[in-house]
Amino acid sequence: MRVSTANLYEASISNLQRRQTALQTQQQQLTSGKRVLSASDDPTGAARAERALATVGRVDANQRSLEASRNSMTLAESALGDAGELLQQARETMASAGNASYTDAERASLAQKLKGLRDQLLAIANRTDGAGGYVFGGQGSAQPPFLDRSGGVTYVGVPGQIQSGNLEDFPLTLDGRGAWESAPSGNGFFVTAAGTNPTSTPPGAAAQGWIDSGSVSDPSKLTGLAYSIAISGTAPSQTYTITPAPVDGTPDTGTFTSGKALEFDGMSMTISGAPVNGDNFSLTPSTDSLKVFDVMDRAINELLTPNRGGAQITQANNNALRDIDAVMTRLQSGRSQAGEVLNKLDGSESRMSALKLYSQQEQSAATDLDMTQAISEFSNQQTGYQAALQTYAMVQRMSLFQYING
Repeated sequence: MRVSTANLYEASISNLQRRQTALQTQQQQLTSGKRVLSASDDPTGAARAERALATVGRVDANQRSLEASRNSMTLAESALGDAGELLQQARETMASAGNASYTDAERASLAQKLKGLRDQLLAIANRTDGAGGYVFGGQGSAQPPFLDRSGGVTYVGVPGQIQSGNLEDFPLTLDGRGAWESAPSGNGFFVTAAGTNPTSTPPGAAAQGWIDSGSVSDPSKLTGLAYSIAISGTAPSQTYTITPAPVDGTPDTGTFTSGKALEFDGMSMTISGAPVNGDNFSLTPSTDSLKVFDVMDRAINELLTPNRGGAQITQANNNALRDIDAVMTRLQSGRSQAGEVLNKLDGSESRMSALKLYSQQEQSAATDLDMTQAISEFSNQQTGYQAALQTYAMVQRMSLFQYING
């Protein structure tokens, strides 16, 4: 086979260029620390790296949503805790208002204290989140969600919650109406109240007895109906009449004894004091519509009402304490929900951190360079390139003209 000198030179130069290119690529990999610098280097590895990088991006976005939710729920939990402390002070105030020796002026002084607590509660209900929104703004509100009007405090926000919209849907706000205006009335099953006496002089005077909050003795017998209990006669020979007649077979009329429990249709309640002929009391189904500020306003108005009898004071105080307990329980439930969300966020953060670490490791495995192996290969490439240079130099000197001249 005949090989021309030009062909020999061209082959040597091509070999040098290939080795030089390989050496340059190896040097770039060592400098960057990456085995895959472009998709053409390793299409499979580049695809793995892109998938891992996309997962890291999603995790970073979710973590930002998580932090926003954590900030909101932390503020909500703190606000509900502050509200609970204020309501506890209001309860203690109402308990002291039941002192029989207090005058109307002293009760009016307690009403002023309740007004101050009410204003503080309103400030908490309209607390901002530090980002232009409101902690209890629901699904968003450009103004404070609770508006104090002449008829009382009104929720003007949009009920519900704003969610982050990611896979786990972190809450970014708390439903203000649900927390502040949805406590169960009465004892959670029925609401007791003292009515007026149509036979009194003057007609419509307040009852001379009072009824407690009642309790449920047999949930299976509850009917959900509204009842009235009328007292007839003069003590100690008084009777009661229940309308409509109980469906569980309990007599709809019987002998009334003050302080003795009445039981029918799975309910139990006690009428105390000294009710007179014509006094009546009502039982109505409970609804989830008890509002914190309505409870406070009723308590304040009752304390500011002068010339009330002992039965009226006792009944009003019992109702106020019952309702304050109900709204406190509802706020505490909201606080527990916020705390549960915070616990969930902690768990989600741990899972996301683990997923991010795995994705980063996957990306590294797909593209990172094995430095020990790369340095060894670079040394081999360098040695090979030097040998190729020396060989070319020797071949270049091997020509007929150089031989004749030599």
